[in-house]
Amino acid sequence: MNYWLMKSEPDEASILDLQRAGTLPWTGVRNYQARNFMRDDMRLGNGVLFYHSSCPEPGIAGLAEVCSAAYPDATQFDPESPYYDPKSKPDAPRWLHVDVRWRETTRLLSLKEMREAPELASMRVLERGSRLSITPVTPAEWQAVLRRLHAT
Repeated sequence: MNYWLMKSEPDEASILDLQRAGTLPWTGVRNYQARNFMRDDMRLGNGVLFYHSSCPEPGIAGLAEVCSAAYPDATQFDPESPYYDPKSKPDAPRWLHVDVRWRETTRLLSLKEMREAPELASMRVLERGSRLSITPVTPAEWQAVLRRLHAT
């Protein structure tokens, strides 16, 4: 089982949007390393920490799971899309995405709280200069986040 932290700007796709929809395509990834994670390492049922980014209070807002294999991201071919890539061709797409399924909307585990948790210190999202929209999460980090999210 693999685990992931996937960042989304809440004004584009929030955990509540995912909850309402049930399943959403994770479109717009334009970083080769993040694309390769989806293409090479993500599997059906992998756990996802749904992270709100580029907002007043960033942090983990819920849980999801990967529910498709990677497939071409149609936004790369749409000239009206902010994710349009004129160098990508339908017969040789550069960009892929997966679908994610909502599992739980949680309290916000803020970036500040994550930084203060010793058991989360090794998370890639907390590394200085980390900007990747998709990062792997270790099983120990996953369990530590779940404990914090579900603490009473």
